[in-house]
Amino acid sequence: MSSTQPTLPVQKAPMHVPPLEEVLNVLQDGLEKNFSSISVSVVDCPDLTKEPFFLSSPGICGKARLADIGGPPFLLPLPQKDKKFNFKQISKLVDLPDAFMIGAGAGPHHVVGVNCELVCNVHVPKDKDNDLTNQSYTVKVGQKDQGCVMEKMTCTDFCLMGNFLCSEGKPGKVLEVIASQRTGPLNFMSCLQKTLANYYKEKPVALGGTFLVEKGKARLHIMPDFSDVPLNCDDDVNNWLKFYEMDAPLVCVGELVSYDPGLQLRMEHFHCFSQHGQGGHYHYDTTPNEVKYRGYFSLAETIYRIDEPKEGITFGRDDHDIK
Repeated sequence: MSSTQPTLPVQKAPMHVPPLEEVLNVLQDGLEKNFSSISVSVVDCPDLTKEPFFLSSPGICGKARLADIGGPPFLLPLPQKDKKFNFKQISKLVDLPDAFMIGAGAGPHHVVGVNCELVCNVHVPKDKDNDLTNQSYTVKVGQKDQGCVMEKMTCTDFCLMGNFLCSEGKPGKVLEVIASQRTGPLNFMSCLQKTLANYYKEKPVALGGTFLVEKGKARLHIMPDFSDVPLNCDDDVNNWLKFYEMDAPLVCVGELVSYDPGLQLRMEHFHCFSQHGQGGHYHYDTTPNEVKYRGYFSLAETIYRIDEPKEGITFGRDDHDIK
């Protein structure tokens, strides 16, 4: 770790890792209550570097773990702009110096010029800083038209928070989840998270990976530049955020946890990118009769809680209620 990067506090918590076949049955039961058509299988992970996913490594297996870095208390009620992290730094802190990392976070405002979203999609080689494969994106609000501006990352920094699945990026057995025609009130990832929470209770199960919104439209948000006034409640946050309806196909990356063992974890966090210039923080689909999802997920063995904020907040974490 370079001398410019501070030593960050790290807490490590083991996760409950049930057999994939067991999780398959649990998720199938929950999805059937929320979607008209579902399929949950244990499959060999497809090559995720190829279309339509375009990830930086072919698989999401091999020493899978989650990194929960910082969090909303570094943004709210006013931002701590000095909270900066680096992909290489995080790979070392999770004891995986050659990590493939995918997930959601806040982008490098000090490079982009404004506050922004991060869609993390990076492979950090063990000893080759110059050969880091970074296909991550930042997503910001356009200054002229308030539209979505999605750009390839030009650095390896991010800020404030991050929720990443970290693995060796290898092929292996994963959960394939396909669901279409939403009939219930839960979005795709909330359905997965709540189903696991209801079944496993206080046994924390951690799931990470990628899913594709193959058909339909979805509601996403993009953080605008930092607020000059404190954001003190969910209404303040939602009035500050910029919301958009965006088009499939959308590639979403992130992670979720069924239970928080007292670490101020983000229970679910997925960000999206696309080949048509749209992306941001995923909330839910807006076309339930048309929507189709296809996802690939692995179970994490451990969570690394990095730089947990000292001050907790009870708002601004997730608002994925379908309106």
